[in-house]
Amino acid sequence: MNYVVVGAGPAGVIAAETLRQADPSGSVTLIGDEPEPPYSRMAIPYLLAEEIGEEGTHLRRARGYYEELGIEVRNARVSNVSPNDGTLGLEDGGTVGFDKLLIATGSRAVRPPVPGVDLPGIENCWTLADARRIAEHTKPESRVVLLGAGFIGCIVLEALAARKVKLTVIEMADRMVPRMMDHTGGDMIKRWCRNQGVEVLTSTQVTGIEAAGGGLRLALDAGGPMEADFVVCATGVQPNIGFLEGSGLETEAGVLVDRHLQSSQPGIYAAGDVAQGPDFSTGRQEIHAIQPTAVEQGRIAALNMAGRETGYRGSLSMNVLNTLGLVSSSFGLWMGVDGGDQVEAVDNERFRYLRLAFEEDVVVGALALGLTQHVGVIRGLVQSRVRLGRWKDQLMRDPHQVMEAYLACTQNTAVGAG
Repeated sequence: MNYVVVGAGPAGVIAAETLRQADPSGSVTLIGDEPEPPYSRMAIPYLLAEEIGEEGTHLRRARGYYEELGIEVRNARVSNVSPNDGTLGLEDGGTVGFDKLLIATGSRAVRPPVPGVDLPGIENCWTLADARRIAEHTKPESRVVLLGAGFIGCIVLEALAARKVKLTVIEMADRMVPRMMDHTGGDMIKRWCRNQGVEVLTSTQVTGIEAAGGGLRLALDAGGPMEADFVVCATGVQPNIGFLEGSGLETEAGVLVDRHLQSSQPGIYAAGDVAQGPDFSTGRQEIHAIQPTAVEQGRIAALNMAGRETGYRGSLSMNVLNTLGLVSSSFGLWMGVDGGDQVEAVDNERFRYLRLAFEEDVVVGALALGLTQHVGVIRGLVQSRVRLGRWKDQLMRDPHQVMEAYLACTQNTAVGAG
């Protein structure tokens, strides 16, 4: 069997390793389009913060690791897929044949449609090449503007702050991390960042950028212009599916896959940021672009490719973020469901916040800030879908008793609700 994995990120590497284990006699080819060893994008902020070197970003560091496993690693960019012929076209004119194919091409950074956004001195923070350029141009006391305060933006924020730059963050939404936090949580993170010396502007749009005085001048929709030495753009990503045009694979935001992570074309699978598959909470097909999901999808897709039928329960919308020492997390349907109850506990002075969302007596979503001891338990409650019974009333009175509720309802302990 000839297995080909396109994409050398976490999903692709785990898939290649799983294929080798599940089918020792098959050939396994891993194709990446960057001139780097397979690496983790999530390690780039640690590189920028100078906590690790470039080797620390590599997914597997042992010399000759892939060769010893019998995994061929190729550097090439795939231009098209021909399912009927079982071939991949490469941009250099070559082709690669396959019996089973995994698409794990991840996402690419996108920039907002702002005049001047492609000027020199403006970089994404998505690849190792991006990181090298950012490190070269961001020195202590450099005036740096970060565009975007979403999940990725806040990870980049942490790295830039570690570089001791004068940092300003601009977010067009009305709060930080709007896709993982409500107003209470987003505003709390904003106050925390300002207390740490990082200026944060929300409900603010950049309307234009121009070169000025050896640096950059940003025009804003409110207030005067802003001067910067360097701009980092973290305004979003899009799945890499352009090369699939004409392939016959069904796509929406990403590659549509079933509960075995197989696409609409038999023998072709998808995993990671590019896979639009079952959502654990809703059953709808969604993309959850986080590394734990990518790793699990890569493993399960590979097992199915090797003929070991394995179902996928669906990905849980889940984010855990450390922003300058303030840990925030969101799980599942944190915004609540129609007809469901919600409870909040807010401590603004101590930067602590807990919110639980219920459907009947089941916790279907949650937010937490400054409460790291609750993270694992909350995830367990959401994923187990355990019925709380009388413990729901207890949590409505005091949501901090999530540990007691989880133990009582999942392990039949003697803990009783008061």
